Amino acid sequence: DIEAAGGRAMAVQADVREAAAVESMVEQVRTAWGGVDVLVHNALIPYAVKSFQDMTWEELGGKIEAEMHAAFAVTKAVVPHMTEQGWGRVVYLGTGLSRRPREGMVALGTAKAALEGLARYLAQELGPLGITVNVVAPGPVEDTRMAGVIDDAIKQRQVAATPLGRLAHPSDVAQAIAFYADEDNTFMTGTTAAVNGGMSMY
Repeated sequence: DIEAAGGRAMAVQADVREAAAVESMVEQVRTAWGGVDVLVHNALIPYAVKSFQDMTWEELGGKIEAEMHAAFAVTKAVVPHMTEQGWGRVVYLGTGLSRRPREGMVALGTAKAALEGLARYLAQELGPLGITVNVVAPGPVEDTRMAGVIDDAIKQRQVAATPLGRLAHPSDVAQAIAFYADEDNTFMTGTTAAVNGGMSMY
């Protein structure tokens, strides 16, 4: 799709929890294009959907560890190039569940809350180097894997709690990411964009 629209693209497979795999992936990008200027970190790490009382530490702690390990490894791999050129953009994909809990989502919400914390620390440290770090935190999104496991009653409650009267589309999330990644967006860092149609007001 990207190439059909006139762009250039390549797909590189890597387990982002493994530093060696990440380094190999980034090296392939370096070979093709010289380095990573913009990192959009949107790796889906599997997680348990269940209550805290039914959850094991391996399920909760494992999700947190995997989420943070992936963000750590990928960011570590791309920051040197950004630092060298004095410019870079890091955008992490979070979730509204880190601030607005929902039944069964303790593992995802807690892990993404940790990711938001990391983003703020990185924004403080990397800002003087010309690198911004921000988070896009969508609410419920249509046409995703998780949308298929939510029953209609829950979906209707989510829509009713959204002033704009619908769930997010993937393109809504993409627009927010593109905004953070843009060269002209020079003075926003350490922020979280809530892409949820106003749901977070309640």
